[in-house]
Amino acid sequence: MAKDIHSLAGKTAIVTGASGGIGAAIAKELAKEGANVVLAARREEQLKAVAKEINSTNQGQALAVPTDIANESEVKELAKRANEAFGSIDIYVNNAGQMLSATVRDREVEQWERMIDVNIKGVLYGIDSVLPGMVERSSGHIINIASVSGFEATKKSTVYSATKFAVRAISTGLEKELARTGVRVTNISPGMVDTRLSSSMTDRKKLEAEDIAKAVVYAVKQPEYVNVNEITVRPV
Repeated sequence: MAKDIHSLAGKTAIVTGASGGIGAAIAKELAKEGANVVLAARREEQLKAVAKEINSTNQGQALAVPTDIANESEVKELAKRANEAFGSIDIYVNNAGQMLSATVRDREVEQWERMIDVNIKGVLYGIDSVLPGMVERSSGHIINIASVSGFEATKKSTVYSATKFAVRAISTGLEKELARTGVRVTNISPGMVDTRLSSSMTDRKKLEAEDIAKAVVYAVKQPEYVNVNEITVRPV
């Protein structure tokens, strides 16, 4: 009979982009379930504030590790710090992302490069930093936070959508690569979420960051033989 992993107590999760918004909400929700969480982002002060809040709850422990996800050596150091603090890494949440000027006609090359570096390379660096250990243990879960922009591009989202299409492609291909290894992959595509990145973009009712966090918890708490490959979360 397959073992059920409904309890996250004692498990370790790395969450990128965890200094606020969706990432902070995911980290808090995982900690509520008993997981130890390693928080990664560039904004050190905000990151430490989230860790302090989690550590005050007497649930899962939190460790803040300031990290530029676009820097491969810093991502490797992040995984090393997580292993040293809590042992093996059970869950890796690729949440960090950049939503900058995304049209081709704007010719904002530096902004395109930043989105590609964070949204694509950062995802791959994160996966690479933990995957060998997961495969060796025949256990682990990669969560990639993509976007509904990864299903359809608009005239204002060309480059951003391209990066999120790429995240979905990475998730789909990786799931096939890891079939029968015991390592699971879930791609989560949120619609418009009420965060600092989207604060002025629409007057339509937006999702809350906690809605995406609950989707992450849903995926990782499935029995070990269940792989939830794709979740799309949109506002009504």
